[in-house]
Parts: sequence; C-alpha cells; structure tokens
Amino acid sequence: MTVKLGLPSKGRLMEQAFDWFAARGVAVRRTGSDREYAGAVEGADGVELVLLSAGEIPRELAAGRIHLGVTGTDLVREKIPLWSEKIAEIARLGFGHADLVLAVPRAWIDVDTLDDLDAAAAAFRAAHGHRLRIATKYHTLVRDFLKANGVADYRLVDSQGATEGTVKNLTAEAIADITSSGETLRANHLKILSDGLILQSQATLFRSRIAPAEGATGRRLAALLETLGLAAAG
Repeated sequence: MTVKLGLPSKGRLMEQAFDWFAARGVAVRRTGSDREYAGAVEGADGVELVLLSAGEIPRELAAGRIHLGVTGTDLVREKIPLWSEKIAEIARLGFGHADLVLAVPRAWIDVDTLDDLDAAAAAFRAAHGHRLRIATKYHTLVRDFLKANGVADYRLVDSQGATEGTVKNLTAEAIADITSSGETLRANHLKILSDGLILQSQATLFRSRIAPAEGATGRRLAALLETLGLAAAG
C-alpha cells in the first residue's frame, strides 16, 4: 500500500507546500491541467500525492484515507472533535500564518477586553431582548474560547461569506474570524479585543493515527519522514 500525502490543491498554500517539500528533497508537482487533481512525487518511494482543498484534508486524515496532510491548525481543531486522538501534529511549516480573533465595532470605546464584552453582552440583552450575535465560521473554537473566559450571554451566527461585513449589514454585533494583517477588520471599522486572540494558526504537517501503516507502508512512511528531517509523532 502506498503512503498517501494530502496537499492543498490550489493557490498560495499549494505553492508554499510544494516549495517546502522540494527544499527537503521531495519534489511534488501537479500533473495535467489546473482542473485535474492529479500529482506526482519524486524523491520518496511508494508515496502518492492527493490534492484536496485545505478544508477537506482534516476530514481525510481523521478518516484514515490519507497518511499525511498539510492544512491549517485552525481547520483541524475546528472540524475534528477530539482531534488529537485521530491526528498527530508532525511539524509547523512556517507559512500560512493567520490569527483567529474576536473583534467588535471600533465605536465601542468601552469594550476592550473579554470582561468588557461580557458586561456589554448582558447590557445588550437587557436593552434589546435577545443575545448579542457573534458571526463566525469557527463555532467550536469560538464557543470553547468564550466558555473558558466566562462569556456566556451571546449566540453564534453562522457566516460562510465576508464575516467582517456582518456588523455593517446588521446581521451581527461582533465577529470572530481569521486575519493575517488586520487590514480588512480596520476597513470595516472593527477592532480586535486586547485579549481576543483565540488561536494562532499556520500550515502544519499532520499524520493520521487512523490510516493503516503496517509493514511496507509503515517503512515507507518512516522513510519519507526521515527524508524530510522529521520524526514520527506518536
């Protein structure tokens, strides 16, 4: 059985992942057109390249359909319950950096911390009769973060589009979203709470704990990791 390596199928993340492997003696490349999700691996025997969206890679790792995969820390922790039982982090790759943050309108001059947000949420409910809405794609991470910090009087609103615009469009009062520079938040008159960093994410190489890796497959997997200068995580 071949070792299946899942990499992002397009964009800057794909290019940076290809470069990272190439710099360590394993050449991965796309074959065919940009519309074909086929690829080749050189420099490692018995390794098959599987091109997937970054959002699909956590699911495939957790199901054991790929042995290794590169995706964002945020996606693994958001999408896979009890992720560390199914997936092991092998190496952080140093690109694809982004922070998951909690942001409120810049006009809320009295709201700078999570304690301030908790007080504002209680006041909001008293004034409006419903809970303060926080728009996000990251329900699990945000809910766990707010619970750990004692913020309770809110409800999450699902956002799969331009989350930063939900406050302006009056569909939410605050947001939790990924940002790399903060420019989009500032352009939409939002500010990050001083203690509102939920997660620092980056592209990471993960290994499936579920994918079968006995015999020749295990030896190929170990050889690939050795070529990359990495040790297998438990």
